[in-house]
Amino acid sequence: MARVGFIGLGNMGGGMAANLAKKGHDVHAFDLSEEALSRAKQAGCLPVDSAAKAAEKAEAVITMLPAGSHVEQVYKESVFGIADTAAVLIDCSTIDVETAVRVADAASAKGLTAVDAPVSGGIAAANAGSLTFMVGGTQDGFDRARPFLEDMGKAVIHAGSNGTGQTAKICNNMLLGATMIATCEAFMLAKRQGLDPQKFYDISSVSSGQSWSMTSYCPLPEVGPESPADHGYAGGFATGLMLKDLRLALAAAQASGSETPMGKHAAQLYEAFADGGNAGLDFSAIIKTLGDLDG
Repeated sequence: MARVGFIGLGNMGGGMAANLAKKGHDVHAFDLSEEALSRAKQAGCLPVDSAAKAAEKAEAVITMLPAGSHVEQVYKESVFGIADTAAVLIDCSTIDVETAVRVADAASAKGLTAVDAPVSGGIAAANAGSLTFMVGGTQDGFDRARPFLEDMGKAVIHAGSNGTGQTAKICNNMLLGATMIATCEAFMLAKRQGLDPQKFYDISSVSSGQSWSMTSYCPLPEVGPESPADHGYAGGFATGLMLKDLRLALAAAQASGSETPMGKHAAQLYEAFADGGNAGLDFSAIIKTLGDLDG
């Protein structure tokens, strides 16, 4: 097994690092949070006191950070000049495409290989090791990153050149955000028209209206498989994170001259919901804006 430097042990990164340790890798982990470091130690990782220490002598350096500015700063200050040129740099954060490409180019100029590998699946999948990774980078970079990603996920897909992993992620989540809102609207309409939500689920889940938002992540409690709706909309994928991804998608749309009216409207609705004090709730909780769930 390999020595892995893991930087960023939040809700997603903590579970991912733990799964690498479970697979037998020597994981040197860093986070600014002492609590996160303590959890990583309990999961079999070796806590270190800096991002540079995590990158030192690593065969793979994996980052899971909040935004592009954090990724760029960590790479410039703690990875470049520290990581071995034989190491593969894997950024699993969800960031803007331009920064992902810029970081990869800077890595290449220093003789390093970097890929962007954002994830789909949420906290539960991070903990279970069943994430989907969409990877942007050279074929060589993908081939070198793949064994590490496979130890944290169920699917690892090469999207194309650097930045395409981020493009795939933001397009996917724009689709998810808009689909969830439409799913919520359909359930509430059916309910107010006197149709039992479970009956609507039974019908639509095998009809042309079927979607992942309905069959895997139903926004109404006690309908379909267990979802955050069954736990007061706690856990899952936070509204604030969905809003972040939608904003990234809109920025990419503006940069490329693409029309995304549904994505734009979805972002406006999630922004209003988050501003109402709901940023920490699962994004499916947006159904609450459509009226009383018990009425």
